[in-house]
Amino acid sequence: MHTERSMLLASGVTKTYDGQARPVVDGIELDVRQGEFFTLLGPSGCGKTTTLRMIAGLERPDHGRIELDGQVLIDTAAGILVPPHKRDIAMVFQSYAIWPHMTVLENVLFPLETLRLDAHQRDKRARQALERVGLSPFADRGATQLSGGQQQRVALARAIVREARLLLLDEPLSNLDAALREQMRVELRDLQRQIGTTAVYVTHDQEEAMALSDRVAVMNAGHIVDIGDPKRLFMRPADAFVARFLGANQEFEATVESQTAGETRLRTPFGTVPAASNDLAPGTKCRAFLRPEFIECHPRSEAAGTDGIRFEGTVRDVLFFGRTVAYRVEVGDRILEVVSTPMRILEPGQPVELRTLPEHLIAFAEQVT
Repeated sequence: MHTERSMLLASGVTKTYDGQARPVVDGIELDVRQGEFFTLLGPSGCGKTTTLRMIAGLERPDHGRIELDGQVLIDTAAGILVPPHKRDIAMVFQSYAIWPHMTVLENVLFPLETLRLDAHQRDKRARQALERVGLSPFADRGATQLSGGQQQRVALARAIVREARLLLLDEPLSNLDAALREQMRVELRDLQRQIGTTAVYVTHDQEEAMALSDRVAVMNAGHIVDIGDPKRLFMRPADAFVARFLGANQEFEATVESQTAGETRLRTPFGTVPAASNDLAPGTKCRAFLRPEFIECHPRSEAAGTDGIRFEGTVRDVLFFGRTVAYRVEVGDRILEVVSTPMRILEPGQPVELRTLPEHLIAFAEQVT
């Protein structure tokens, strides 16, 4: 369980690569707490991996300060730079980076060579690490004889065996198939909780970030644009970019009609409806977002109360995915998408009523094109 004590602090960290006009990381600030699973989430090129590599010491920032548990790792103003091998940090790479000519046990023993431990202590710690990731029976096997998921576990064991204060993970599950990726998410989160280490994780996969993290920092164009726990980011993103990136892919133009204490009313293509309270002034043009998961789809013949937001429409398409069913519903001259469970499947052409709650309709001021 994480505490409120800071383990990793970054201030004003900036990095620009030669030949680029704009920084790939532009003055970011981080405060990662002890024992926290913290994720940097964003699209390709947003600067998340560069940030991780600067924490590890594999890249040098142009400006800024990074501190680990009270130790200054880099301070460009003071001329302080601690080399990577002297930072109490372990890292898991996307490519696993295991040694093909070594056995599984030898791979895990390797990081202990620089520590002041005798052979018995090194062997004991390496075997304990393998046991934690479920690979004890494979200790003497060649590392490249393992499956992709097993090789990823070797990389994790090699990282945790040093018992470093900070564990960095750069998209470690991206090379696995979907089913194995889901399994490894659970195992990775359980492992981090068991050993109590502080983890900073990099991914572009929003579901992965939501499943693993205590807090998530969403990055865009070198900046952290939102930071918070997964539920808050999902329910109330800070801006339109975050809403879109976290899967709120259903948006439409709107205008703020009125703003009173606790209620915002939006004029939309579907009529004037209540929305999540915000600070937009009446008359403001904005973009409204409504997640497909937050819409209920019912046959129009079913009686219902009058609370919330309601649209009448007609089912045009039904896409069955097994665990979910997606509907494309025609409402006026627009199409709304709905994601539901397969408990009951509606049919194309069926008249329906769509229902949602005002707190699920969020709006941000943005130029409407």
